[in-house]
Amino acid sequence: MPKFETRHPVAYSARQMYDLVADVQAYPQFLPLCDALTVRSRAPNGMGEVLVADMHVGYGLVREKFTSRVTLDPDALKIQSTYLDGPFRQMDNRWSFVDTVTGSDVHFNIDYEFKSVVLQMLMGSMFDVAFRRFTTAFEDRARQVYGPA
Repeated sequence: MPKFETRHPVAYSARQMYDLVADVQAYPQFLPLCDALTVRSRAPNGMGEVLVADMHVGYGLVREKFTSRVTLDPDALKIQSTYLDGPFRQMDNRWSFVDTVTGSDVHFNIDYEFKSVVLQMLMGSMFDVAFRRFTTAFEDRARQVYGPA
């Protein structure tokens, strides 16, 4: 099962980076492979909010939609996404944000497996490249939203 994990230091605060990642509706503006995103529902829970969202991803002629439950925990500065439906057998990803002397560390972890071997062959390597660019995409977005660090 493919897995990707990274820690990316940025010159912005953990709260600023959390807020960018929590703003899922803005993803189509800057996130690699994300063509569209629709939040189906949003409900408070004991620690923050739980969203159910559909993300439309595409590469070349391949287009897929998947649905995830996104749990936002603003006090702990953590976000967890659990796969509900779509082209994957399973997919879970986690974000956490930790302040440092020079800004913050953005931690990103994702485990996923496509249902189809053919889709894995078509999209697997592109997903790996895209995931490697995610934290950089959020850092670029921070520059747009917050200005130079």
